[in-house]
Parts: sequence; structure tokens; C-alpha cells
Amino acid sequence: MVLLLAIVLALFVPWPWNLLVLFLGVVAEIGEVIWGRRLARRWRPKTGAEAMVGMRAEVVSPLHPTGQVHVNGELWEARSTVGADVGDTVVVRGMEGLTLVVEPLMGGGSSHSDDVRADQLGFAQAEYDRKETNGDFKL
Repeated sequence: MVLLLAIVLALFVPWPWNLLVLFLGVVAEIGEVIWGRRLARRWRPKTGAEAMVGMRAEVVSPLHPTGQVHVNGELWEARSTVGADVGDTVVVRGMEGLTLVVEPLMGGGSSHSDDVRADQLGFAQAEYDRKETNGDFKL
């Protein structure tokens, strides 16, 4: 885009300066391409199972121990070591084949009185502690 603007500008600039304008346009275009490639590498879209880990899901059919949950408008089979009833909110902790491994959301998302901590469920707490930055979840 910068190179196109430089070419158009070079048409209206007198003789010695139009070469300088074209040269600067080429240099700016090269810089723009390098910068764009760097941004593209940094912001790769997450897909697959790693994108679902840490997302919240709503239980559609009771999880005792298997059932179904809604995640991003999609219906998934799910398994939980602790039961969850219809309408409860759970967190995706992993994926085994096409079945999500979920656990109840701590802090008001579940209506169960028997909720337990993640370390009691057999999940390593440090593995699932996440920081939210710009909408992305990172380990």
C-alpha cells in the first residue's frame, strides 16, 4: 500500500526527487511486510483442544459421570469426576478423544454443595492456573 502511494506521489514530484520518493516507498513497503509477518506469527489463531481448555461450558444433560455440555454454541460429550446438574457451569480441563474433561466452576457457577477443589479432583492446580490477557488464556 505504501509503495502504491509512493508511485502516485512520484508522478507529481520533479525529476530528481521522484526517484527518492520511489526509493523511500520501496523501503517502507519492505518494512511493512516484515512488520506484518511478525504480527502474523505472534497472533496465530488457537484451534483444537488447546483452544477449549479453560473455557466455561453449561451443562445440558446431567454429568453423572458423563453427559453433554454447551461450549461456544456447540454441543459436546463431557465427563466429570464430580457430578453436575443441568444448568450448572463447568470449566473444560482437557480432552480425551471427542469427550471433554470438565470440572465444576468454583465460586458460584455450580449449585452443588459438595463441590471440591481441583487438587482433590486429581487435577494439578499449577497446570490450570491461568492468566487472562486480552481475552487469551495462557498457561
